[in-house]
Amino acid sequence: MTTSIIAIGDELLIGQVTDTNSGDIARMLNPMGWNVNDVQIIGDNAEEIKRAIDRAFATSDVVLTTGGLGPTKDDITKGTLCRYFGGELKEDAETLENVKEVVRKRGLKLNGLTAAQAIVPTSCRVIQNKVGTAPLMWFERDGKVLVAMPGVPFETRRMFREAVLPQLLEKFHTGIAIGHRTILVTNRTESQLAMDISDWEDSLPPYLHLAYLPKPGLIRLRLDGLHHDSHFINNELDKFKSELIDRLGNDILHDEDLSPQEILLHHLNRLNLTVSTAESCTGGNIAHLITSVPGSSAVFTGGIVAYSNEVKHRILGVKDETLARHGAVSIPTVEEMASGACDAIGTDCAIVTSGIAGPEGGTPEKPVGTVCIAVKTPDATISGTYHFPGDRSRVIDRASTTAIIMLIQELKQAKKTIL
Repeated sequence: MTTSIIAIGDELLIGQVTDTNSGDIARMLNPMGWNVNDVQIIGDNAEEIKRAIDRAFATSDVVLTTGGLGPTKDDITKGTLCRYFGGELKEDAETLENVKEVVRKRGLKLNGLTAAQAIVPTSCRVIQNKVGTAPLMWFERDGKVLVAMPGVPFETRRMFREAVLPQLLEKFHTGIAIGHRTILVTNRTESQLAMDISDWEDSLPPYLHLAYLPKPGLIRLRLDGLHHDSHFINNELDKFKSELIDRLGNDILHDEDLSPQEILLHHLNRLNLTVSTAESCTGGNIAHLITSVPGSSAVFTGGIVAYSNEVKHRILGVKDETLARHGAVSIPTVEEMASGACDAIGTDCAIVTSGIAGPEGGTPEKPVGTVCIAVKTPDATISGTYHFPGDRSRVIDRASTTAIIMLIQELKQAKKTIL
C-alpha cells in the first residue's frame, strides 16, 4: 500500500519545531509492509495545502496529514479540508463531549476556542482524540483516504497507533503475510558488517530483505519478509535469522528489537542483581535511560552525578592521590568510582563515566570526546577509554550507550546468564 505524509505548520518551515511525526508514522507503517512514497513539509497556507494533497493523491492510496488543527486563527487545515472535500463545518455533539472530557481530565475550564474544536466538516468521519482536543478526521474520495491528525507528537503517535492504523489495515487488507526479525549487533561498523555478511545477504530469496539500521554503539539488522503464506514466511525468517546468529556469534547483543537499557534490565533480572550509576560527563543520562523502562525499580537503586572532583572524592571515595596523579578522566578514577557507587548505594553492579563532552576542556593528551567508562559486577571491574566524535550531545549519547552495552556484555559472560 502506498502512503504520503504531509506535515503542516509554519513553525516546521522556519526550524522552530522539528517534524518528528513523519518518522514516527513511517516506523509504524513499515512493519505492515506499507511504503511511504514521500513526505511534504508545508506552511499554514490554504493553497499550499491543496497542492500538497493533489500531489500526494497522484501517487498514493492513503494521505496522512499532521498539524494545523488547533483552535487558533493560524490553524487553517480543518477549513481547507472542508473546502477540498466539500460539506460544511458543523458542531458535532459527540466530539464536543469528548473535548469536554479531555479538558476536565486536565483540570481546566472549557473556553470558547477549545469548544470550537468540536466544529468539523460534515464530509469527514470523526475519530475521537482521547489525549487531546483536536479531533482526527477521516475523508474518502475515489477509493482513497486522507486522515488529518493533530501536530502534537504524543497525540499523533498514540492515536495513529491505536485508532488510525487499525482502521487503515482493515480497509486496505492486502492478503499478504508480513514478518520481521531483528538482531542487534555491536563491535562492528556498518561497512565492516556489510562486508562480513555480504555472501549471506546475496543468498537471500526475493521475498526477504535485510535493512541496516545503525544507532550509536550498535546496528539493528532487520530482516523483513513478504509472502502470501504466513507459515512459510515465518519459517524462512527463522531459518535465515538462525544462520545470521551463527555467523555473527558474540557480536550479537540481543536477538530481539529492544533498547540497550531494556536488554540490561533483562539480564539483571535474570541474575537477580541490582545496579547503580555514577556519572560525570553524562550527567545522569544513563540513569535517565534505565529509569525510562517500566519495571526498572526492580533492579535500579539510584545514581550519583559526580560532576566535581570533590563529589568523586567525598561521596564515591576516589582517592585524592588518584585524582592528582591521573586526573578525573582516567581509568583509575572511574574504577574507584565504580567501587564507590556500589558501596555508597548498596548495589551489586555499577556503571560509571568520566570524560570531556566539550566543546571546551580538551587537551592534546585528552581531547574533547575522550570518555573513560567502567562497569562493575560482583565478579569483575571492566574499564576502557573511548574517543567519541561529534558535538556535546552526541558524545553524551555515545558514552551512555557504550557504558550500558559494556555491562550487558560483562553480564553475558557470567555462567548463570542465558542470552
